[in-house]
Amino acid sequence: MLKEHAKLMGVFAACGEVIGRKKLQKMIYIAKKISFPFQEKFEFHFYGPYSEELTLRVEELCNMEFIDEVREKKGGYYQYRYTLTTEGEAFLEHAAVNMPCLRETVAEMNNQSARFLELVSTVLYFDTLTKEEVAEKIFTLKRKQRYTEEEIQEAYTYIEKLKNNLQ
Repeated sequence: MLKEHAKLMGVFAACGEVIGRKKLQKMIYIAKKISFPFQEKFEFHFYGPYSEELTLRVEELCNMEFIDEVREKKGGYYQYRYTLTTEGEAFLEHAAVNMPCLRETVAEMNNQSARFLELVSTVLYFDTLTKEEVAEKIFTLKRKQRYTEEEIQEAYTYIEKLKNNLQ
């Protein structure tokens, strides 16, 4: 039952701390798209791919005291910080989660901004389209983010880098 929870806890263990719900959503989506066996279903939402299942799983982990969620007021919004608790670490020691390269991959993603990960996850969400069609979608759906052609190309380069690191 807690296999999927343990996979998610592996992300927190690898990162030490994840700052932001949006960032966490994008990290898990990207990891799933580049071949990690996360089972959460994602739909396109305001900030790109979003999973209600992932939100509920994080809430359950908080309720079980396996991860700690700290809510901080930042200007006009709240920001959330997530860390693995000692109880979570103890549970993870007994969980049989085998995902080679996960630690390096999510630690790398955690170093990126939520804005960039939103772009990368959006590019991956529309991966059946041509690069031109993806750019058109981004310029339309993400107009307020004001992504540039160069940033979109950086996203493609970053996706290839992540995939190459898995080999």
